[in-house]
Amino acid sequence: MKKIILIGAGGHAESCLDVILLTKKFKILGFIDKTKNINLLNYKVLGDERYLEKVSKKKINLHISLGFIKSPKKRIKIFQAFKKKFKFPTIISPAAYVSKNAIILDGTIIHHNAIVNFGAQIGQNTIINTSAVVEHGVRIGNNCHISTRVILNGQVIVKDNTFIGSGAIIKQGVKIGKNCIIGMGKIISKDVKDNSVLR
Repeated sequence: MKKIILIGAGGHAESCLDVILLTKKFKILGFIDKTKNINLLNYKVLGDERYLEKVSKKKINLHISLGFIKSPKKRIKIFQAFKKKFKFPTIISPAAYVSKNAIILDGTIIHHNAIVNFGAQIGQNTIINTSAVVEHGVRIGNNCHISTRVILNGQVIVKDNTFIGSGAIIKQGVKIGKNCIIGMGKIISKDVKDNSVLR
């Protein structure tokens, strides 16, 4: 069983913990967080990021269990700082459906009941949250958060660093630019330019 440390012990970490436990592929050593007095299912905070300098890098996997709503900057900074030193495995809930013909890169997590269909491509350090639907041929960039019950219809493109809020529906073939925020429940039927905020 592979050893793993989670970076971030807030609300999103609870969901990540549940997914990782269900996979039965990892031994969770604990969390990295600035707040020390956190205990999730008896998994404790090991220390802040300086703790990672003390551990054997070859034998430890990392997962960024920080959420992303307003900005992905913190997740990006951590991923860039440690990706050359540690492995960031792709984590897929056994309760999700992921096509064998989909491509999912390092550090990405697929939560419970999500669907990732034929030919979908998902970049690094991305969150596909509970019950999200990523349809055929969808391309999602790095450092994105596709939130709960989002529907990305066929051939949608979502570029790097973009957040799509719960229940949003993106029409087939639409392109969402980089660094965008799409609000909860939005229905998007036209392309969205880079750096757009639609609430």
